[in-house]
Parts: sequence; C-alpha cells; structure tokens
Amino acid sequence: MDTAILEVRDLRTSFFTDDGEVKAVDGVSFVVPQGKTIGIVGESGSGKSITSLSILQLLASSGKIVGGKVLFKGKNLIDYSDREMREIRGNAISMIFQEPMTSLNPVFTVGQQISESLIKHKRLPKREAMARSVELLKLVGIPSPERRVKNYPYELSGGMRQRVMIAMALACDPEILIADEPTTALDVTIQAQILTLIKDLQSRLGMSVIFITHDLGVVAETCDYVAVMYAGQIVEYADVRTLFAKPNHPYTVGLLNSLPRHDIDQDKLVPIKGNVPNVHEMPIGCRFSPRCPAATDLCRTELPELMHAGNRNEVRCWIYSDKWDGETEVDVYGEKRIAKG
Repeated sequence: MDTAILEVRDLRTSFFTDDGEVKAVDGVSFVVPQGKTIGIVGESGSGKSITSLSILQLLASSGKIVGGKVLFKGKNLIDYSDREMREIRGNAISMIFQEPMTSLNPVFTVGQQISESLIKHKRLPKREAMARSVELLKLVGIPSPERRVKNYPYELSGGMRQRVMIAMALACDPEILIADEPTTALDVTIQAQILTLIKDLQSRLGMSVIFITHDLGVVAETCDYVAVMYAGQIVEYADVRTLFAKPNHPYTVGLLNSLPRHDIDQDKLVPIKGNVPNVHEMPIGCRFSPRCPAATDLCRTELPELMHAGNRNEVRCWIYSDKWDGETEVDVYGEKRIAKG
C-alpha cells in the first residue's frame, strides 16, 4: 500500500455572504500517496480549486474552514498559525495557479520572483538565489535562461509564463506540488509540453502531485488516482484505470460519455442534462439526483455517504448500498452502464 504524505479528512469550507453561508467544500476526504499523482476532476464550480486553496489556507476573507483536518506528514495544518503556514507554502507544499499572467507580479522580473522564495526559505544570498533561478528556468525548458531571468512577465509568451510558474513552484524542492488547471488557455502543443514537463520533474524529484482539472484526457495521461467532485463533495474515488474502465457513479459515467473520442461519431456524444445546483439551494438528497437518469425517491430524499465499491474505490451513490431496491444493472447515459457488485 502506498504511503500517504497528505490526508484530507472531512474538509468543510464555507463562504459567508449577504445571502447566507455557501458550503463550497462539504465533507471532502482523500489521500495523496508519496510520489504519486491524484487528480481532482469535475465541472466548474464543483469545489476543486477551493479544496486546494483550503489546504494552503489561501482563502478570501469571506471564506473559512469550518471543519475537518488536513494532515501533512501526520500534522494538522488547520491548527497552524499564519506564520507557520508561510513556512509551508512555497516550501514543503507549492502551487501552480490557474492564470500565470495574473499570478506573476508585473513590476518584478521573473528572476526576482523566483529568487524570493529561495531567499526566504533557503536563506540564500541574492546572487546565489539568482544563479539558482537561472538553473530552474533551464530545468523547465526555457531557452536562454540567463537572458530570460531578466525579463518581465509581459515579455514572455503564455507557455513560457506557465513554465516560470512551475519554476517558482519547484524552487524549494517541494514534497507536494498542487497544479490548478496548469494548461488552461494554452494551445494543444504547449499543453502537451507542460504535462510532459510536470511528469518528468515528478519522476526526477520524487514529489507528490495534486492535479486539478476539468479535462479527463489530462487525468488519463497524468494521474494515478482520481477524485471526482460534484457540488462540493467527492462522489467517486478510484485508481485511474478503474475509473475509465468501470466508473461507478452516474456523474462519472456522464462525464466519460460526453468526452469526444476518435472511435465514435461526434453526434453520439451524450451530454449530462440540467445544470449544477444553485449553491444556496442544494438538493435535499443526492446532489446529482436532479440530473441523474437512475435517480429514485431514495436518491431525492436522502444524501448518501461515501461507501466502498470494490478494492479501494469509493462512491457516493445509493446503488451500492443495502437500501437500494432498484435494478442491479442500471443503464446510464447509453454507452457505459453501472452494475452493482
């Protein structure tokens, strides 16, 4: 069994607005194994990014962690002070943010921005930190790093800015790298280069990776385990091969059946009907029940917990419980089916 470096247990994060409490992350639990990659996948608004920001306690002022634990090497980060978390961020746990143009400071050179964490966490003199910044730019595949280290973000392409973000994240040799949609807004060729780069660096440095994305193709290519999120909750957790070969949750089936494939016609894609629920009006029962073709009265009135569905896989669906009195094999979204047991 893989050794866990990070455990998220029953994490609950809320935002307090004029319209009331918004439960953005509601009871999320997963494990990040040492040296492995876990993908967190789901539609926009499912809580993926808020989960990662909660781990590092980088929430907006209206957000608050209201419950749960984040255990890094056995120690609960939720109990850490702001000062203690500053020692963790960018050092033991680093993050690549979604938008490199808005995440990078426009008034400092990329070399100055990479050097900052080296000076703070590694106590390197400025000259040594800048020399290390050049090495990092070279590591992430930026040509002429001695020259580029003096550039400002606006002087670089989108792909190069993303590589700078990766260099910043890797500066202090983190044990965990959180990559939040690292290929968003990049063309297909650059996306492939960034994904290959992250995989190569992971194998070389031995770090664990939390990969946040809505792209199942990226998940298939990069991840060892997958957590599927919907409306603030994890609805399925499985190793990547099992998830694609035998998905257990109707939402996962819907995501896979709406994924374009080279071996079927585009007009055979089956979209998931309906919309993600309003954060202020969550369904009483299963949060996916208004969109699920297999939903019964049980699904609409009671919220299921995560339950085992064979091996180490977990699923939040009444089909796999003793309470389920429907068919043992359920036809969901046509192409893929769900079979109990």
